[in-house]
Amino acid sequence: MKTLPPLRRLALACLFGAGASLAGMAHAQEKTLRIAMTAGDIPRTSGQPDQGYEGNRFTGIPMYDALTQWDLSSATKPSVVIPDLAVSWAVNEADKTKWTFKLRPGVVFHDGTPFNADAVVWNVGKVLDKEAAQYDPAQIGVTASRMPTLRTARKIDDLTVELTTSEPDSFLPINLTNLFMASPAHWAKKLAAVPAATTDKAERSKQAWAAFAADASGTGPFKQAKFVPRERLEMVKNPAYWDAARRPKIDRVVLLPLPEASARTAALMSGQVDWIEAPSPDALDAIKARGFKLYSNLQPHLWPWQFSLLPDSPFKDKKVRQAANLCVNREAMKELLGGLMVGATGIAEPGDPWRGNPTFQIKHDVPAGQKLMQEAGYSAAKPVKVKVQTSASGSGQMQPLPMNEFIQQSLKDCYFDVQFDVVEWNTLFSGWRLGAKDPGAHGAHATNISAATMDPFFAMVRFVSTKAQPPVANNWGYYSDPAMDALVDKARTTFDEKQRDAALAALHTRIVDEAPFLFVAHDVGPRAMSAKVKGVVQPKSWFIDIATMDLN
Repeated sequence: MKTLPPLRRLALACLFGAGASLAGMAHAQEKTLRIAMTAGDIPRTSGQPDQGYEGNRFTGIPMYDALTQWDLSSATKPSVVIPDLAVSWAVNEADKTKWTFKLRPGVVFHDGTPFNADAVVWNVGKVLDKEAAQYDPAQIGVTASRMPTLRTARKIDDLTVELTTSEPDSFLPINLTNLFMASPAHWAKKLAAVPAATTDKAERSKQAWAAFAADASGTGPFKQAKFVPRERLEMVKNPAYWDAARRPKIDRVVLLPLPEASARTAALMSGQVDWIEAPSPDALDAIKARGFKLYSNLQPHLWPWQFSLLPDSPFKDKKVRQAANLCVNREAMKELLGGLMVGATGIAEPGDPWRGNPTFQIKHDVPAGQKLMQEAGYSAAKPVKVKVQTSASGSGQMQPLPMNEFIQQSLKDCYFDVQFDVVEWNTLFSGWRLGAKDPGAHGAHATNISAATMDPFFAMVRFVSTKAQPPVANNWGYYSDPAMDALVDKARTTFDEKQRDAALAALHTRIVDEAPFLFVAHDVGPRAMSAKVKGVVQPKSWFIDIATMDLN
């Protein structure tokens, strides 16, 4: 008899136990929304989530706010940055490394203390100021790499702060969507409870943050109610939330980690959950036949292999990189995924203002790929061996194992002998910033991590700028090119939107021509839900807003 993998057995046991216990609880008559995530653990709850952008989606945006936020209210318009805890911002015309942010009055944290300029300075310090009592190395990797130029925050008055960057950076307001505001007063109470015998400052901070994660306090539309690591997180509505339009109608949200697609699908079909991320493609017809609703929309997203450009990597040769891009049949892969993808011909597709005019056209052309490989010194008799690090699940990873097996077979035709190193999703994600030289990369020549591409830094700069090499950001493969760096600098220091789009188009053109990725797919964010979940808006975004939904 075939047995389930240990992780799946644990996840199912936790899930069914949660379902049974929920049924007997006093709050059983509440409107309770149960969500099965692709993550193998509950994303960090202390303010800066891990687990990739699934963390921002499920523990960041619901429980916290940032100075700026993504508009998730439309399924047809691109998601853009709008005010959140900041009502306005402006760059200093005389010194474009300084920004003034005006803060929203009357906002309070879940513990009842006020949000103000002191709170902003404190939250910048938690990830950037090594001398601050609240400095938390555990929150740096998922934050500093997403806003690499931010350096300091200074209070001007209770509702005004000045942020300073290391260089002029027109991307800053977009990057700040990732800095979630935690309550300084609530954290201070946790620090005060750390035993006096613990005298090391770093250890005291670590223990205070662990206590904070178990009893978090943000300003968001939901408040943390119960947290069991690796099993579940319960959030309850915040009836005093400052934005009436996002004041929740759902009473309670239960998050459950279920990294296996088949387990998530079974949980939905059996009524154990109301919502699953990334359902099994082969179960889509059955899901729809049972009355569940399937939501999808093209996301600003890239599912790639990111190549190592180190001396020992075959992908250091541009001909090999371009050959790989010509040998994948993306239309056939789309059929494999039940239509739930868009083939990638770059980061920005035709019609996008950042597209530009690449000379290298990404398409399925095996003879052209074979020709390039022969020019690089490879053949059927002399294939090139490459190792790719990937995961079995995770935020935005779509269906990584069947997709990678498909690519493995496709690349055989172009003289590639592909091997995989499959690691846990959060391990893979954490290693993204450590780079191809890190021992945790296990000598991989490429890493398979899906990427959010909704802003210029996330879409392009963090992958190709020499300044973004490990451990600063996500230039995992150590790509370095003076011409590319000049294009990055031009885009970053251009504050006029149309002129910046033109600079970004030139940058994207060079990225496609240089092919630092195997461009495979764009996700459409498939999720299946019970028909009783109402008010669902699937935006053109990696994120989705639970706060505006309802249950009947």
